[in-house]
Amino acid sequence: MKKILLICVLAGHAMIAQAGENDGNKSSEPARHHVKHHKKSHHKAVHHHKIVRHHKPHHHKIASHQESQKSKVSEPEAARVAVILDATPVADHPKAISANVPEGNEKPAAAHDASLAMKYDTRLSLFQPHSSPKLRSSYALVYDEETQRPLYTKNPDQITPIASITKLMTAMVVLDSKPDLDEEIRVSEEDLDMLKGTHSRLSVGTTFTRREMLNLALMSSENRAASALARYYPGGKAAAVAAMNAKARELGMTNTTFRDPTGLNSQNVSTARDLVKMVSAARNYKLIHQFTTTASRIMEAKRGRELLFNNTNPLVKSNSWEIGLSKTGFINEAGRCLVMQAQIRRRPVIIVLLDSVGKSTRIGDANRVKKWIESANAQAVSMHRG
Repeated sequence: MKKILLICVLAGHAMIAQAGENDGNKSSEPARHHVKHHKKSHHKAVHHHKIVRHHKPHHHKIASHQESQKSKVSEPEAARVAVILDATPVADHPKAISANVPEGNEKPAAAHDASLAMKYDTRLSLFQPHSSPKLRSSYALVYDEETQRPLYTKNPDQITPIASITKLMTAMVVLDSKPDLDEEIRVSEEDLDMLKGTHSRLSVGTTFTRREMLNLALMSSENRAASALARYYPGGKAAAVAAMNAKARELGMTNTTFRDPTGLNSQNVSTARDLVKMVSAARNYKLIHQFTTTASRIMEAKRGRELLFNNTNPLVKSNSWEIGLSKTGFINEAGRCLVMQAQIRRRPVIIVLLDSVGKSTRIGDANRVKKWIESANAQAVSMHRG
C-alpha cells in the first residue's frame, strides 16, 4: 500500500514537473520565436546588405558617369574662363582646350575653381562673352580695373614705339615736381621739331602759363608745349627724361624707355601691358583727367589772336562715352595709337590700342570694344535674371 502511495506521489510530482516544464516551454516559446524572428530579420538585413553591396558599384558607376558628364559639360567653360583670365580671346587661343592643364605641369590648374568663381561672382560674370572684338590695331589690351584682370589682349608684350602717348608721362613728372602752374613758359627755338619737322601753331616766343602748356600738350598733343614743359623742368630736359624713365621703373613698366618728352623720337617705346600701368597712374592726377578730356579750348596767342585747339580724340565729344582719361599718338614708326580710361556700363576699364592703320581705325576699335563689353553685360544680366 505504501509502495502504491509512493508511486502515486512520485507520479504526481512527475506530472507537476512535466506541467512546469510545459509551462516553461510555453513561456519560452515567444523568446525562441523572437530569436527565430531576429535571426530571420538578421538574415534579411544581411541579405539586404548584400543587395546593397551588390548594387553599390553600379550606383557608383552611375554617379561617376554623371560626374564625368558634368566634367564634359564644364570643361569648355573652364577652358574659356581660364583663357579670359589669361586675356586672350578663346577663338584665338591655341591652347583653349587644355587651358586647365599648364604646359610642363601634370597637376591640373585651378581653372575649374576659376569657373565656379566666375559663375557665382556677378562682377566677373559680366565678362563671359561668346566672341571677341575684331580689333584692327596691331597691339591691344582691354583691362578691367575693378577685378584687375585683362579682358582681351593682342600682342600685349610686344615692344613698339608709342609716339605722343609719351606726353602722359611728361605731364606726370612735371606735376610730381610740384611746380608753380601759373608761371609763364615761353616757346623757344629749342622746342622746334628738328627730327620729324612737324608743324605747330605755337610759334617761337609764344608764352603761356605752365597750366596752359599742360592743357595744350595733353588735349591737342602740342609737341612744342611738351618740349617747353620739359625744358623748364628742374635740371632741364635731360633731367625730365631721366625722371620719366625713373617713374616708369617705379610703376613696374619694365619694357618701357623714354628718350624725349614729346614722343617724336621713335626710341620712346613700351608695350600695351606697360601702358595700362601708366594710364592707371595718370588717371589719379586731377589735371591730367581734366585736360585729356577737354573737348576744345580757345587760347589767346600773340597780339590778342585767338586760337582754337581741339582734342585729338573725337570720342571725348560723344555723349555715349564716359571718359576719364584720353591720349592719342602718331608717328610713322608707331602708327596711330590711342589709350583711354573709361566707364562702360558703370565699370572702369583701360583700353590700349597701338599701331592702328588708317585715321579712323583706332576710334573704330575703341567703339568695337565698347560694344563688345555692353553686349557681354546684356548677356550676363539676361542670364542672371533667367
